[in-house]
Amino acid sequence: MADKQHLYLVDGSSYIFRAYHRLPPLTNPQGTPVGAVYGYTTMLWKLAEDLHKADGPTHLAVILDASGVSFRNEIYDQYKANRPEPPEDLKPQFPLIRDATRAFSLPCIEEEGLEADDLIASYARAAARRGWDVTIVSSDKDLMQLVGEEVEPDDGIPPGQVDMLDTMKNQRIGIPEVIEKFGVPPALVGDVLALMGDSVDNVPGIFGIGPKTASKLIQEHGSLQAALDAAPGMKKSKLQERLVEGREMAELSRVLVQLRDDCPLPMPLDDFRLDAVPREPLAAFLSQHGFTSLLKRLDGGNGSPARATDLNPPRPPQAGAPATPAGNRQDLPDMPAVDRASYECVQTMERLLHWIDRAFTAHRVAVDTETNSLDAVAASLTGISLALGPNDACYIPLGHGGSDMFAEKPEQIGRDEALAALKPLLESDAVLKIGHNVKFDLNVLARHGIQLAPVDDTMIVSFALDAGRLLEGIGGGHGMDELCQRHLAHTPIPFKDVCGTGKKAIAFGEVPLDRATEYAGEDADITWRLHKVLHPRLALEAGTRIYERVDRPLIPVVARMEREGIKVDRAALARLSEEFAREIGRIEGETHALAGESFTIGSPKQLGDILFDKMGLRGGRKGKSGQYSTDQAVLERLAAEGAPIAQKVLEWRQLAKLKSTYTDALQTAINPATGRVHTCYSLVGAQTGRLSSTDPNLQNIPIRTAIGRRIREAFVPEEGNVLLAADYSQIELRLAAHMADVPPLKEAFAQGEDIHSRTAEELFGQVDRDTRARAKTINFAILYGISRWGLATRLGTSPDEAQAMIDRYFERFPGIQRYIVATLESVRERGYSQTLFGRKTWFPRIDSRNQAERQGSERAAINAPIQGTSADIIKRAMVRMLPALEAAGLPQVRMLLQVHDELVFELPEQQVEAASAVIRRVMGEAALPAVTLDVPLAVEIGFGTSWDAAH
Repeated sequence: MADKQHLYLVDGSSYIFRAYHRLPPLTNPQGTPVGAVYGYTTMLWKLAEDLHKADGPTHLAVILDASGVSFRNEIYDQYKANRPEPPEDLKPQFPLIRDATRAFSLPCIEEEGLEADDLIASYARAAARRGWDVTIVSSDKDLMQLVGEEVEPDDGIPPGQVDMLDTMKNQRIGIPEVIEKFGVPPALVGDVLALMGDSVDNVPGIFGIGPKTASKLIQEHGSLQAALDAAPGMKKSKLQERLVEGREMAELSRVLVQLRDDCPLPMPLDDFRLDAVPREPLAAFLSQHGFTSLLKRLDGGNGSPARATDLNPPRPPQAGAPATPAGNRQDLPDMPAVDRASYECVQTMERLLHWIDRAFTAHRVAVDTETNSLDAVAASLTGISLALGPNDACYIPLGHGGSDMFAEKPEQIGRDEALAALKPLLESDAVLKIGHNVKFDLNVLARHGIQLAPVDDTMIVSFALDAGRLLEGIGGGHGMDELCQRHLAHTPIPFKDVCGTGKKAIAFGEVPLDRATEYAGEDADITWRLHKVLHPRLALEAGTRIYERVDRPLIPVVARMEREGIKVDRAALARLSEEFAREIGRIEGETHALAGESFTIGSPKQLGDILFDKMGLRGGRKGKSGQYSTDQAVLERLAAEGAPIAQKVLEWRQLAKLKSTYTDALQTAINPATGRVHTCYSLVGAQTGRLSSTDPNLQNIPIRTAIGRRIREAFVPEEGNVLLAADYSQIELRLAAHMADVPPLKEAFAQGEDIHSRTAEELFGQVDRDTRARAKTINFAILYGISRWGLATRLGTSPDEAQAMIDRYFERFPGIQRYIVATLESVRERGYSQTLFGRKTWFPRIDSRNQAERQGSERAAINAPIQGTSADIIKRAMVRMLPALEAAGLPQVRMLLQVHDELVFELPEQQVEAASAVIRRVMGEAALPAVTLDVPLAVEIGFGTSWDAAH
């Protein structure tokens, strides 16, 4: 036993909510939800094992909140009034979580009328006065007031030290860390909190004073009281007024944030002694709830949990009944069931003005547009729905009635008149507009002269929280229907039930108003409810930073790019289509000649029969359908083995795809009104945060082939303008050098060296065309977690040779291997990866029993922080770009396209030099000030009379 006692106090409440949001739903054999119980058990198990390895505590207890009401509610009845009720499927898990704690034979402490923080403070002070060291396992900022040395120890006893342990970051928090966070020592943290307030706990603070100002005031004046006393004599300013007027709220807030450290202790400190965990209570608990994988990990020899290396939390086991589709549901008690009959159809100006007045008063309104098309740049506005609360929604028809000029039209406000009345509301900075995929609504309304702002988007909030999560029976998407089922346990009206399908489908403007009101009103109602459910989670789950600083500001930027579009030369595309058709016909004839008969090359079945049955080529494998596989990998292997027909089929497929996807499709995609092609960008299409492009997809045009470059030649500027392409140079390798801390690579980038040549020198001792090409392949392949077999295929070597190269790479760049190991360990522990800017990507199959699923997740998890950080950086650059260009007097420069690491602009040729300087600066500094990189971000810029010429 250690000479000095060391008490660990675990903030159990934070563990519970982290566990709940971390894992998908799970039920035990009795049908009770236990997803949070499972996550909590694995987290507590890992904590105990890690601390045992570190020779940590002599005493340990878990502290929980007994209820949501404490003595602070008597002082201020609005305290914690903003907090939603726990999700319905979490409530029955609270007593089971207490059972889990006791199954570890650990004390589980709670007390009515007291918050867990007060009990932690009281135990920490009592232990420190006895000379014990104390570690509080939490990252709660309120508890940072306790950090430091006990100033009043019992007579003759050396004082104990109090610190904190943030297990999410594996970081110890002492006095220096508190000062770094708040700018003041722990004793003054409460003063800073009193000024800045706390929206989560509804501590009022002083309106308009944030963390930085609060810290500065306390630093300058020494205490809250001194700052408030000095306020009347300060120079007249907004800050001075706020301090004077907000004094009462600040003093109230100081009482609310003060931790009680003199509470009666429900259990003596000596009872917290930490001994070996008896096997039987824990085994019985795990067995009762079906946690079979954890039960297997119990070491029967000494009754303690298994080795730490075995405790990376697996995905939830199949325990009894299938998981319910509740997901992260955060239903609030004041949300009644959806009542479509409650929605109002607004058909007079009087009623419209009534709704507008109410929306101004509410300061937030859910908005949804109904149109006759999914193409926002071409769609006709049919109506607008608004929602101010559950079942408090309306639909404003603007374009209903048959398309025939003689068709009867229902009573509705004129479109121009209604939009003129709505415009002040939809553009008001005082009213938050909430949408789901609000970019669509923003584009539709922009064509009517309305700049919808400010906006929140529930689809993007969901993506910031749950990208990559998969839920049983629902999936992991962020569409309204999926989120509605996941979080509200409600199924909205399907669009096909309103407008039909196939030949019988009608436009939304032909739907009867009563039915249209039900559908459109529900969309707005659901959007409002989802925002109420999802948005509070941003603060609780560290999603605010990525949503507010990266994703949300990007919405209007991307919407504007979609409206801008890009000009394509229809005649050039038509010529290419004709040329491709002739070439496809020639290749088809040569392929048939090699096969000895005519067949449909585009038919996998016919192609497989020709290759493997008739021609007898080796390696044919039939799938479950009974057909031979003829995918790209199979054909490339056959071509490499000397089968000319396989090479011909590959050429045929490439040309056929380019013709159908681009040279033909782009001609039909030209908007007749603008003469330009308008792609649609999805902000939630790629799990890592990258934008994806659809209708048409302009991000997959081959750039390294002559044919692909010819397609890009058809993308042209308007007369008198040029296209400018700005591309980050090797950004993912640069980020890998920074994130993995690889000195040779950082040095090479800092000195502007060719990174592939540097890698070739490090790996092979010489640089020539062959070694540089191999180094380039290895550089990128390693970042994608490639296997020895995958690298062997790419390099044309044996698996053993490929493994030797991988080993040599890790030997020369050990930081890369450390990064890969640390990333996988972190993802297995937490369930998600994070970018440098805090974007989470979840990997629910990281511990799948299916080897292909598991390895695929591992490869994606290795790359996600790097690719995701790259995506975050270019998004930040996009948000800053147009304001910077306008500030430089370059408003004619238009940003048209984003293709992964590249931005494409259209501008007058005489402005190229000035614009290039601004664009290079904005892109190069995009990570700042949030992240300071150890490597420079290099930007390559070109321009010309086509997209291809700009490269």
